[in-house]
Amino acid sequence: MADESPKSVANGVLGHLPPWPRPALNNSVIGMEQAYRQRKNLTPLTDEDIAALKAGEQMPWERGETSAPAASPAPAAPPASAAPPAQATATPPAPAAASASAEISPEVAAIVAAGKKWSRSTVAAEQARRNRKGLSALNDAEVTALLGEPATPAAAPAPAAAASAARPAAPAAARPAAAQATVASASARGTEANTYVGTPAVGTSKAAAAGGVASVGPDDSDVNQGRRRFVWTAVAAFLMAWFIAFFRFFLPRTLFEPATSFKIGYPADYGLGVDTKWQQKYRIWVDRTPDRMFVIYARCTHLGCTPDWKPSENKFKCPCHGSGYDSEGVNFEGPAPRPMDRAHVDIAPDGQILVDVSRLYQWPKGQPSRFNDPGAYLPV
Repeated sequence: MADESPKSVANGVLGHLPPWPRPALNNSVIGMEQAYRQRKNLTPLTDEDIAALKAGEQMPWERGETSAPAASPAPAAPPASAAPPAQATATPPAPAAASASAEISPEVAAIVAAGKKWSRSTVAAEQARRNRKGLSALNDAEVTALLGEPATPAAAPAPAAAASAARPAAPAAARPAAAQATVASASARGTEANTYVGTPAVGTSKAAAAGGVASVGPDDSDVNQGRRRFVWTAVAAFLMAWFIAFFRFFLPRTLFEPATSFKIGYPADYGLGVDTKWQQKYRIWVDRTPDRMFVIYARCTHLGCTPDWKPSENKFKCPCHGSGYDSEGVNFEGPAPRPMDRAHVDIAPDGQILVDVSRLYQWPKGQPSRFNDPGAYLPV
């Protein structure tokens, strides 16, 4: 099929490539050119052409030339081995229109006779299907007939029948040598330049590799490897943090409070009067009188504040609302309704004083006192 641009008509031409001089081309541009040549049934770029384009040099066929090749190369004569000798010598060269009509296969002739006009995308899809199936590609005459272009007349039933009779006997004789070379080069597989045969379209991630060039992507340098390691490390750290947070959700959230039962030493360690050394740690005062020892729980009976011991005044004074207690914790001033509570005390097996603040002894207002109950004091 004759292409719209005179630069993409035969082997050894520019196609969609920029003319010389041109800069070095990247893999994407070369892959797009390979796909274009495949769609137009042109000879793909060879390995030498690709290497020259990447290096910014002239392709082998461009060396020594100053301009692009001619727009329409003359078709080569059919090889002597592809046609009978009598026909090759007796038959003069046919006109271009008659030659194009004789090259149309019966299958294409039937489609054209049915009046069905194909689009260029349909023709490209058919070319890809034939390449995948290992069939011969559509030639220029067949493509022109399928597209319904007026330049190529529709094939008549009689020539189609004659071509149908002659095609199985000698399929290679009905095509010019240039067309045979194009089909043979396009159908050859296994080389880097001809890898793109019926593979993904341009713009996909596999198009460049299928077009015979390396995949587009960052180089495998030390810097890129370090970046990839950093990204994967960050992803792994993020997932690990979420993993730990997920399992932390199932762990109980407990509050650790000081023990309610503890030892405070031996009775001989305390003298007469109030000892405040355990006020900060256990919120208690140890009070010793001539006949007994007891422990006062340092909590105001008004609103629960912690009173202060005033040695100069020999009393406990609440800083919140002014409640006052004597040296034994009995209220005598302020809004406090009753005396402060006393904790349970006992002698441990090792002889130390064992205090349990979870068991308190009270003297409710207007009721009997429990300060004389066993456990509320230690006799001395």
